[in-house]
Amino acid sequence: MSPRAVRPVRHRRELLGFATAGLLAYAVDLALFTYLRGPAGLGPLTAKALSFLAGCTVAYIGNAHGTYRDTHVRGPRPYAVFFAVNLAGAAVQLLCLAVSHYGLGLTSQRADTVSGAVVGMALATGVRFWGTRTLVFRNGGRCGPWTG
Repeated sequence: MSPRAVRPVRHRRELLGFATAGLLAYAVDLALFTYLRGPAGLGPLTAKALSFLAGCTVAYIGNAHGTYRDTHVRGPRPYAVFFAVNLAGAAVQLLCLAVSHYGLGLTSQRADTVSGAVVGMALATGVRFWGTRTLVFRNGGRCGPWTG
């Protein structure tokens, strides 16, 4: 197979691995938040902070040992950068919700869901993907083939 033919396969595997790790992290975040908010009786911000941290950890482990296992990152720095990238993604989601709700005056529950959980999540996923592959799991200090 030619090198050009290998690239699309590698990109598909990277996207699939990133999406799989992200979906698993989302499931952990949601399940833990639901448990902490319900039976555990924690407040909403404490429950969300803990579930967000758990989701980030699951996503990091999934990407480090799955999607980007060949990059050999070590130590606490890659996790700290990964966590910062995920915070940036969360900020994008919140910004989408704030612009829609307060800036555009779209205040229904449906509008909030679409702006925060659909549009915001799509944009945040792009930020997370770019940040994860460029800032956290770059190969030998070099950015991946999509970013230069």
